[in-house]
Amino acid sequence: MLEAYCWPRSVEPGETVAIHASTDLDGFAIEVARDGASREVLSSGRGAAGHHAVPEDASSMGCRWPAALEVPVGEGWRSGYYAVTLTSGDERADAFFVVRSRRQGAAPILMVLSTTTYDAYNDWGGPSLYTGGTQVSSERPLAPGFLVKPEPHRRKMQPLPDREGLWFFEWAEPLGLSVWSGGAGWWNWERPFLHWAERNGFDVDVAISTDLEAHPHLLDDRRMFVSVGHDEYWSWRMRDRLDAFAAGGGNAAIFSGNTCCWQVRFGDERRTMTAFKYRADEDPVLGTADERTLSGLWSDRRIGRPETSTIGLTFTRGGYSRYGLGVPRASGAYTVCRPDHWVFEGTRLRYGDAVGLADSIVAYEVDWCELTTGVDGLPTPTHTDGAPETLEVLATAPARLWKRDEQPMRYANEPGELEHAAAAVFGEGWAANAYRLEHNHAVLGAFTTSGGGTVFNAGVTDWAYGLGDGTVEQITRNVLRRLSG
Repeated sequence: MLEAYCWPRSVEPGETVAIHASTDLDGFAIEVARDGASREVLSSGRGAAGHHAVPEDASSMGCRWPAALEVPVGEGWRSGYYAVTLTSGDERADAFFVVRSRRQGAAPILMVLSTTTYDAYNDWGGPSLYTGGTQVSSERPLAPGFLVKPEPHRRKMQPLPDREGLWFFEWAEPLGLSVWSGGAGWWNWERPFLHWAERNGFDVDVAISTDLEAHPHLLDDRRMFVSVGHDEYWSWRMRDRLDAFAAGGGNAAIFSGNTCCWQVRFGDERRTMTAFKYRADEDPVLGTADERTLSGLWSDRRIGRPETSTIGLTFTRGGYSRYGLGVPRASGAYTVCRPDHWVFEGTRLRYGDAVGLADSIVAYEVDWCELTTGVDGLPTPTHTDGAPETLEVLATAPARLWKRDEQPMRYANEPGELEHAAAAVFGEGWAANAYRLEHNHAVLGAFTTSGGGTVFNAGVTDWAYGLGDGTVEQITRNVLRRLSG
């Protein structure tokens, strides 16, 4: 048995990371490598650790294991994701940390890893936010599959219609991987995106979700914030930091879906994260002066701060594509509606063309805003859901929230996505208004802020899977070049 995690998860050059490990083996080899366009080994050696019990509350309060060894982070270590690999015979444990850059010499692009989503899905040591928990800890190992998967790994989207959506589960479980690792973790989307960006000459620094809250100056001296994959869980202060950055002229690119869906609260100096989610009515802040921090959907009327005001789109108006019964036979492509926008420069796309068809980039979870048909016959935001007045819809694809009688049986104890979203958004009148959320779409769009910042939103989790397609790559280059320049 060999298990490990790193703390802190995020450091600057010159600081130290502790490796917390538990094993019944005599010792282990350790390697620390920066995982970028090329793999760079920065540290290696051997370590030893005793066997430590897993506390009954490990998933909610952490392991509290002693440090087995410490890794000094050199002054010359570049910002990035650092893979920590422990091995002993056939046993292996994977952990990680990131190195942030100092403000002097910071890259124009900051990619913030969605580590809050890692923690929400992590089922190591007890319940996750998907198996009955309302609080999860960062100070524990991540279950197998979150940081490393065998290749070619299987996606969450499914090739054939299937209510249960178990295609990934049926692949992962026999390999000893967490069945929840298909929805979160470094390996799925962020790793291939960062590799592609570095190979294409983009200078990208890396941080983690909680850095947005912990470090007020994290976005200073940057031109661009980037989110990739599945960035589902955000705190109030995380949004404050991104909103202030964009209001001050900073730019953002959201190559992510289901983004900023749930509000969370951090505790114990951001070691723990609380989210009641579907059980928001049980959250003790309800009815208090702190009700705005309710750990439910950001679009909940009681919070009063729909995520559309930050990122332009919302999962409550989107949902699923090619996953469960969420448009199970969709093409997986976007249909272009405004081909003359700068996002499409150099692509030769025309009205009605498909984007991402070969790789089914519109899959798994997607975001939209409420639309109407404008005077030109093209989809136009109604803005009733908080979408910015400057939001332009550039491409769309159909998507749906699951109804109660459609969702997979593993969610049998939860309300239907459609019913829950309608109740959160519309309150007591939800039943009469649910039709407004029943036939949704994914949207690729962009808007400008009052301070001159630009926010691009791809609206899909699976954008990174299209980075072998010339058109998807050109759009990505256009966004990164324009918004980081």
